[in-house]
Amino acid sequence: MRQITVIGVGYVGLVTAAGFADLGNRVQALDVSEERIQGLMKGVLPIYEPGLEELVQRNVKAGRLSFTTDYRQALKGSEYAFIAVGTPSGVNGEADLQYVASAARSIASNMEAPLIIINKSTVPIGTGDWVADIVKGAQTKPISFSVVSCPEFLREGSAISDFMSPHRTVIGSLDREAANQVAQLHLALRAPIVITDLRTAEMIKYASNAFLATKISFINELADICEAFGADVKEVAAGMGYDARIGRHFLDAGLGWGGSCFPKDVQALVYMAREKGLDPGILDQVMEINYERRRSAVNALSQMVGGLKGKTIGLLGLAFKPNTDDMRDAPSIDIAAELIAQGAKVRGFDPVAMQVARPLLPGIEYCNDPYEMARGCDGLMVVTEWNEFKQLDLEKLKTLLKQPVIYDGRNIYDPGVMKSMGYVYRGVGR
Repeated sequence: MRQITVIGVGYVGLVTAAGFADLGNRVQALDVSEERIQGLMKGVLPIYEPGLEELVQRNVKAGRLSFTTDYRQALKGSEYAFIAVGTPSGVNGEADLQYVASAARSIASNMEAPLIIINKSTVPIGTGDWVADIVKGAQTKPISFSVVSCPEFLREGSAISDFMSPHRTVIGSLDREAANQVAQLHLALRAPIVITDLRTAEMIKYASNAFLATKISFINELADICEAFGADVKEVAAGMGYDARIGRHFLDAGLGWGGSCFPKDVQALVYMAREKGLDPGILDQVMEINYERRRSAVNALSQMVGGLKGKTIGLLGLAFKPNTDDMRDAPSIDIAAELIAQGAKVRGFDPVAMQVARPLLPGIEYCNDPYEMARGCDGLMVVTEWNEFKQLDLEKLKTLLKQPVIYDGRNIYDPGVMKSMGYVYRGVGR
């Protein structure tokens, strides 16, 4: 049984802690937020992720997972310390590393034995060297340590599966022995392991997210061309996806990407490139296309309802994607703001994210279910592709709407069926 410390109990940290505990390790999860830790000790999770509550409870009960705000307690006896804190975007799109720096200094002043420090957070290229310098400078007595980069590739909504069955594990370090020890820690996951240097490992994470974001922006731009020529982007994406060189994943046209990873990682990569005097034109366009999707969706709905001033619009879904309550850079935020700016009243419903959404979207009315929301609305917009929205009673829904108008921002309905039912319906690129 290895002893592991995980610093940070957000999406990445809590899944990492619970996952390694479930593999039979003893894990101490630390966070500086007393509220979060007290909640976890009472069985209340700070985030929603399918399957995570059960995983946490099982490993707490087995004595393999515990929580603390005390660094010295968390590091006592540990062989590995994962840094899994937030790295939000700064004013100019750069990654804000204040929480990483704070964690590094706290590790340095509280470690009592040799330690492998593992950056799990998404951090700019060169952060591993920077963390090593911080730890060395903040140590009260010289204790050997190594810094390893092991970036996360967890998708919200399927994070448990992604942890337990990863496509690959990327490990980077200047200390080959430390890298090998971290590789041993991941052997139970039975996934390919890529061992490289620190900076290359850090770059792999940014490159992966930037490429996936590019695929989404590409298919969204293609959706406009499909609409102009009368082609169906869903069929186009399916046909493209059979080509093994392209693949089907991340070719769903819609309202674009949001969340905590793609926006900040693409922006951070652009910032880093410009710092080196480079001009990342493709990545600039990837971001511009993505955010334009939100504006164009509102404009399309405005045309469908005959102008938005004085109209009531319902948003089906608020979270940036299904199976999560994450509202970070969710399309619903920009869409609601634009609807309100054009004079509409906005209602919203989400199965999970409404509590998180309230402080971010104070100007909308929150409803208990889709049918309550639809009553008297001039139109609806599908914003998040929750499965339960695919099974709505569309006949009932139509009787509640003032106008039977739906803009399907996630292409969850069949255009032919919707039109045969009497809806004024529009999807994306169809």
